[in-house]
Amino acid sequence: MEKRWLYKPLPPADKIEQLSRAINLNPYLSAVLIQRGIDDPEKAKRFFNPSLTDLPDPFLMKDMDKAVGRLHRAIQSGEKILIYGDYDVDGTTAVSLVYLYLTSFYANCEIYIPDRHREGYGISKEGVGYAHTNGFTLIIALDCGIKASDMVMLGNLKGIDFIICDHHLPDDNIPNAVAVLDPKQSDCPYPFKELSGCGLGFKLMQAYARSFRREEEVHAFLDLVAVSIASDIVPITGENRVLAFHGIKKLNENPQPGLAALKEIAGVTNGVDVTSIVFALGPRINAAGRVAHGSAAVDLLISRTFEEARQKAFTVNDNNIIRREYDLTTTEEALSMIEADAALRTASATVLFKDSWHKGVVGIVAARCIEQYYRPTIILTSSDGKITGSARSIKDFDLYDALLQCSDLLEKFGGHRYAAGLTLLPQNLEAFKSRFLQVARERLTPEMLIPVQEIDVQLPLKIITPAFVQVLNRMAPFGPENLRPVFEARNVQAVQSLTAYKDRHLRFMVQQAGDERVFQAVAFNMAEHYSRLARGDLFKIAFTVEENTFNGNTTMQLKIKDIKFD
Repeated sequence: MEKRWLYKPLPPADKIEQLSRAINLNPYLSAVLIQRGIDDPEKAKRFFNPSLTDLPDPFLMKDMDKAVGRLHRAIQSGEKILIYGDYDVDGTTAVSLVYLYLTSFYANCEIYIPDRHREGYGISKEGVGYAHTNGFTLIIALDCGIKASDMVMLGNLKGIDFIICDHHLPDDNIPNAVAVLDPKQSDCPYPFKELSGCGLGFKLMQAYARSFRREEEVHAFLDLVAVSIASDIVPITGENRVLAFHGIKKLNENPQPGLAALKEIAGVTNGVDVTSIVFALGPRINAAGRVAHGSAAVDLLISRTFEEARQKAFTVNDNNIIRREYDLTTTEEALSMIEADAALRTASATVLFKDSWHKGVVGIVAARCIEQYYRPTIILTSSDGKITGSARSIKDFDLYDALLQCSDLLEKFGGHRYAAGLTLLPQNLEAFKSRFLQVARERLTPEMLIPVQEIDVQLPLKIITPAFVQVLNRMAPFGPENLRPVFEARNVQAVQSLTAYKDRHLRFMVQQAGDERVFQAVAFNMAEHYSRLARGDLFKIAFTVEENTFNGNTTMQLKIKDIKFD
C-alpha cells in the first residue's frame, strides 16, 4: 500500500545547537528530543534518567483521600473486599497488582473477573449479585466503572461501597461511589491524565502505602504496570515513561513469578521491551479472556512461585494458540467479504457482521482489515441476542466521536479516539451501518485514506555509529508519543546480499552515495521491490535503527519502514 511521508517540522538550528552543546548530544538526536517537547537540559536529564521520585503525589488525584480512608476502614474492621477488573491485559494486571499487594498484609480479599461472553465489559449485575451473596461490603473496580452508575446504585442498595479506578472518558453522569479515581474527570487536578487502569491501581496502592505502610513495597509490582502500559497503547510519556522504565527493568531482572513463567513459554530470552510485551506477553494474557475466561490470566499473574506459575502459563499459552486460529479464520472471512463486494471495496469505512464470529477476536480482526483496507473498521458478531463488536480507526479520524453521532442506535459504547467497543440491537444494525458510513464519508478526506509514514529527521547513514545507537537506546521505552525515531536517508542502493525470504521479506546491505560504509537492512512485506533493488536503482528509505540479537550475537541493523524510488 502506497504511503504518504509526513515530515515533522525541524526545530530552529539555534535551539538544536544549544541543546546539543548543553548535554553533549548529537544534533540529529537533539532535534528529535526538541520535537518531543524535551527542549532544555533539565527536561533532557529527567528524560534520560527516569526516577520514581518524579512520580506525582497520588493525593493530587480527586477522591484519593476518600479512597484511601475507605480502604483503611475496611481493613481495620475486617471487611471482605472484592477486587473487580476487566478481562483484558490492563484489567487483569490491575486486579493482580492490587490483590498481590493487599494480600501481603490483609487476607480478606478476593478477585472477580466478569465473563466476556456472558456478562460483557464492566461492572455487571451478576458481579454485584456475587458480592452481595458472599458478604463483600467494598468493591474496588479497576479499568472499568466510570460509566456504571446503575450498577453502583444497585450495589449501594445492597450495602456495598465502590472505589472506582478507571482511565476511560467519563460522561456527565459520574457514579455515586465512595471515591471515583479517574484523572480524565474535568475537575480532577491530577497532572498526568493518561495512566493505564493498572497505573491507577498502582496509584491507589501507592497512596495507601504512603499513609499506612512503606511506599517502596508497591514498587515490587511495577512489572505488572509496565505490561499494562505497553499493552493498552497509552502514551509512554511523563509518568507512564517513569513507570514503564522501572517496570521493564524489573521484568528483566526480577519479575513476578507469573510473568517469569510467561516470558519462558513465550520464548522472550533477549530482554523484554515494549515490543516483546505487545507481541509476546500481552496477547497471551489477553487470550484467556478472549477464548475462555480472564480468570486464567489472573491465576497466572498472582502465582506465588515459579513452579506454580509454569503450569498455569501452559494453559494461557494454549488459549493463545486457539485465539490465533480464530483470528486467522475470521480475518480471512472478513477480507473475503470485502473483496467479493464492490460496494464494500470502495466504501469510506468497513462495517462487517457475521453471527458466527468469535467475540474475543473481533478487535484483532478489525486491526488486520485496516492493514489491507486503510479506513475506519468495525467488526460485529452476535452475543446473547444482541450484536456486539470492536472498532479501530486510522490517523486523524476520531472514532469515539463518530460513534457518538450514532449513539441513539447503540445500546452502549465506550473507548477512545482510535479504538472502541459497542453493542446494539439486531433491528438497528442496518441503520447503524448507514449512519456510521455517512459520518465517515463526511469526515474523511482522500488524503486521510492514504497510510502515513511519519519521518522525524533526515539522517546521513555515516552518522550512525555505536555511540549514536547507545544514546538512541536510552530514549526507550518506546511507544505512543515516544515512538522509536524514524529517519530518512536519500540516494541509497542495495549493494550486496540481497535475499528474499518467505516470498514476502527482504534482507540486503545498503550503501549511501558518497559513503563507503554498508549497513545491514531488513524490509518486511516489501518483496515487490526485489527486482528494482537487484537492478541497483537509487531509492530513499524511511527506517529505524535497531539492534538484532541472534544466537547470542548482537548486530546493528536498519529496519526499513518504507521505500520510495528516485
